[in-house]
Amino acid sequence: MISATQKQRRFGLAMPAVLFIAVLMGGPMLIMVFVSLVERAPDGGVVWGRFTTAAYTQFFYEENLLGEMSFNTDYMQIYLRSIYLSGFTVLATFVVGFPTAMYIAMQEPRRRALLIFFLSLPFWVNLLVRNYAWLLLLRANGLLDQVLMGLWITSEPLNILYTNTAIAIGLTYSFLPLMVLPVYAAMEKFDFSLVEAAFDLGANRVQALLHVIFPGVKGGIIAGCLLVFIPCLGSYVTPVLLGGSKSLMIGNLIQAQFSAARNWPFGAALAFVLLLMVIMAAVLRAVLLRGRNRREL
Repeated sequence: MISATQKQRRFGLAMPAVLFIAVLMGGPMLIMVFVSLVERAPDGGVVWGRFTTAAYTQFFYEENLLGEMSFNTDYMQIYLRSIYLSGFTVLATFVVGFPTAMYIAMQEPRRRALLIFFLSLPFWVNLLVRNYAWLLLLRANGLLDQVLMGLWITSEPLNILYTNTAIAIGLTYSFLPLMVLPVYAAMEKFDFSLVEAAFDLGANRVQALLHVIFPGVKGGIIAGCLLVFIPCLGSYVTPVLLGGSKSLMIGNLIQAQFSAARNWPFGAALAFVLLLMVIMAAVLRAVLLRGRNRREL
């Protein structure tokens, strides 16, 4: 049992970090919420002291030339596209990253360190440069088209660039290490003798994977999925370069409101909605992990 004195000491030691996080994270969030609830100025910016919920109404409705409000799904479609692409990226990175993490975890320690080093190499290159590389690969008559046509697999360019497919490829490549690393961290601590015991009891490989390995590394899988899904929602560089103007995601929409449109309240409202989505994902993770801990007890 922890005594009251120990609790007070721990609380005192944690307070500076808590205050630091509260000021540097909570402060900007409060400013964002405040800006989303004030009126937009005619020449851009905001009119301080004039509160309204027009920015949130604009998400669902638009005003025509006659002053009538009509239902508008454009912004909802951008959010749904972002959720869809983020979900696909999570699935794609898991399909590729899970066996990769398992392979690394089953190697000898020296070989593991080398493989993790190679896995981290993409982080040494700027994200903008890496996406420009995909721009050259996926463009019409680019390297990918030339290889496929040279092998007689296709007879004409695929025209993948500036589509959702190009964005999905770029996001999967960019966030793959964020799936592999937490799954590998869980795999490294996993006792693979449990798999041998499952084989001795008559389980096949699929049963051992579903009933032994997956439950044993569930925490790493959940962490990897969140580390991929949350940044994908706010991705900006990849959709701009590989998706063009027809495949906007949430990050591009928010940036456009603060720059070209100069509609700060609406941009802040969009950012606040994105924040709520991130919080919901974090709460879901906490619920899943709490359920797992209860079952283990």
